[in-house]
Amino acid sequence: MKKNKIIYWTTTGIIGTMMLFSAYQYFSNPKVEEGFAHLGFPNYFRVELGLAKILGALVLLIPQIPDRVKEWAYAGFGIVFVSASIAHFNNGDAVSMVISPIVFLGILAVSNRYLHKLKQA
Repeated sequence: MKKNKIIYWTTTGIIGTMMLFSAYQYFSNPKVEEGFAHLGFPNYFRVELGLAKILGALVLLIPQIPDRVKEWAYAGFGIVFVSASIAHFNNGDAVSMVISPIVFLGILAVSNRYLHKLKQA
């Protein structure tokens, strides 16, 4: 049980921290705005995605949020990671830019799996 809790909170903490950090960058770093333009996305999408990342990270990190709501955050982040990987691939970006969202998708999957393991125990 303790091992499961450690794995859950470690992976969830990584995802939550990464999402909050990237949302902060979306609003404060002009290079991110250039990156969205490079990928062909409008500027309002950067703002929308930044707000969604903040909300999703809070949903995952606050224990009192119902599991059904957490599942929506997991699904949303999964879509974000897959979409980011595809967008970088289609724009001919470096392999690291294509693979890193898939790595975070794996961490997200582990977090989700251990959420369910904790609820079953």
